[in-house]
Amino acid sequence: MRSRATGWPPRQQSKAVKYFAPTVILLVSLLAQAASPAGRQRSLKAANSPGLNRMTKVVISEAEQRLSELGYCAGPPDGVFSDRDRQALIAFQKVQARKRTGRLSLDDVKALRAATRPRPLETGYPHVEVDLSKQVLYVIGASGDVSYILPVSTGSGKRYTLKGRRELAVTPTGKFQVYHKINGWRKSPLGLLYYPNYISGGVAIHGNPSVPVYAASHGCIRIPMFASEEFSKMTPVGTVVIVHDNGRY
Repeated sequence: MRSRATGWPPRQQSKAVKYFAPTVILLVSLLAQAASPAGRQRSLKAANSPGLNRMTKVVISEAEQRLSELGYCAGPPDGVFSDRDRQALIAFQKVQARKRTGRLSLDDVKALRAATRPRPLETGYPHVEVDLSKQVLYVIGASGDVSYILPVSTGSGKRYTLKGRRELAVTPTGKFQVYHKINGWRKSPLGLLYYPNYISGGVAIHGNPSVPVYAASHGCIRIPMFASEEFSKMTPVGTVVIVHDNGRY
């Protein structure tokens, strides 16, 4: 007599169950392990072994996670390389003196694995540091750790004309304080500023849709738009801002 479910005679059906049962149990066990947090971590490490030769969603997730761990302004580790992730990568490439491409490569992933969080010039109090030589901004907490890193674009060093006068696009170095802030947009003689934080005369740290990988502003310190409101909330009036050129100010 044959089984209605399989069409096999009972004796053959019994043998098939005995034969396949261990394999099925093993597969279920492996799937359960892969789904667990520890299993996902092991899979991530395996996927990112030295022999890896292609970019995958898992690799991108690792890069996003690593950027965040190092203090860069990356988005969630979801395997989708967003504009926020691109800006974080640019900041990392600047700090590490790598080519400023904004495109994640396997070499970048390897560099991220080996990297450590950058060190500030000064510690012991919350403040901001802007490095003109690297074109990056650090937010330093009370613990002395760099907690937030952004790419910036500062004064280009070129001449420009303002109200009939020739001016030089320079970002001044020194130790300043945030003395005035504006929420949202502010129209200035040189263009629109988003959430400006003024530190010296008309020089402000502010959001701008254009933050190239090199110095290109009239003297202000441009930061990415997505970070403008976040940064403004981190830096109340009175916050110390050190603007230096490779440690000199």
